[in-house]
Parts: sequence; C-alpha cells; structure tokens
Amino acid sequence: MAREIDAAALDLLFLEARACSDWSDRPVPESLLRRLYDILKYGSTTANSLPARFLFLASEAAKQRIAPALDSTNRPKSMKAPVIAVIAYDLRFYETLLLTFPHKPMARSWFEGKPDLDRTALRNSALQGAYLMIAARALGLDCGPMSGFNEKMVDDDFFADGRYRVNFLCALGYGVSQPPAPRLPRLPFETACQIL
Repeated sequence: MAREIDAAALDLLFLEARACSDWSDRPVPESLLRRLYDILKYGSTTANSLPARFLFLASEAAKQRIAPALDSTNRPKSMKAPVIAVIAYDLRFYETLLLTFPHKPMARSWFEGKPDLDRTALRNSALQGAYLMIAARALGLDCGPMSGFNEKMVDDDFFADGRYRVNFLCALGYGVSQPPAPRLPRLPFETACQIL
C-alpha cells in the first residue's frame, strides 16, 4: 500500500516548508477547512480513538477572544493569519468508540476511568495536529504552529465545561512570499537516533 512520493511533494511537506509568521490577507474559505479535516481525519490514532477536536477561529471576533492568551511574540503575527486553529482533545473520546472502533465493543473500557486517559488523549491529539499541518501544506496552506500561549486562559474561555483541553495552536493561511529564512540546524541521525 505504501508508495514513495516524489521529491516535489517532500519539499512541499517537509524539506522546504517553514513555519509561517507573515500572512497575506487572502481568506481561507470554509470549504477548504472542511476539506482539510476530511483529509486529516484518516491519520492513525490509538484504537481509531480520534480524540482531537478542532476550533477554527476565522472571524475577527473569535481571534480577538484568543488574543489575550497568546504570548507577546506570537500575538501580532498570529492575529494577522486568516485562521487560528485550536487543536484540543476530548477527555471523553471513548464515548465515540462504538462509532469509530465498532468491531471491539469493549474498547471503551480500555480508556474510561483509566489514570493515563489524559496522556492518551494528549498524545493522539498531537498526532492529529501534525496530520493537520501536513494536510494543510498539501492543500497549499502555510502553517504557524505554536505552544507560546496561556493554556488555562484558552481552556477557561473556549472549553469552560472541562471536557476538552487545548493541546497547541496553529495559524493557517497563505504566507507572504519572501525568500525563506535560512533553515535552522537539525540534530544529526547519530544524536537523535539509535538502531538496536
């Protein structure tokens, strides 16, 4: 089933991609956000649990709500983006397992009430957030992921009932064309990896 993609696709998704911080005013239509989700939802998660929940803050009013929670370095660049995606996770994701993992009716018991439920939801929503970024780039969008924000402020404002919790944020839109900044160094294989 696996097939290797071509060099241009690798460049688009990874090798030439950069986190974006300067945005054009070109809007991101709702239809594209729906298409984005329709792609990213196929990424793998534990027991097809799909704990991520996505808020696409596209209106100026919605973006103004999150502005106070953004760190001072992230606020100006993020507020210029057409959309700020809030990648959150559902602490009761197990309630949908009969739909998403129907061949194992007992799957709910694997998660409900378990002490590591939060970690499972966080880990898998992070995967889904990465799928969002890859799918967004594949659809021609630029991404500005960030963890520089006040989690409690975001949770209190957008998820006051406590069922969802924010994982990270990602600005989405069309970057202003400019020469890319030099790529920052990455760790070599020998530092980051081992083969046992």
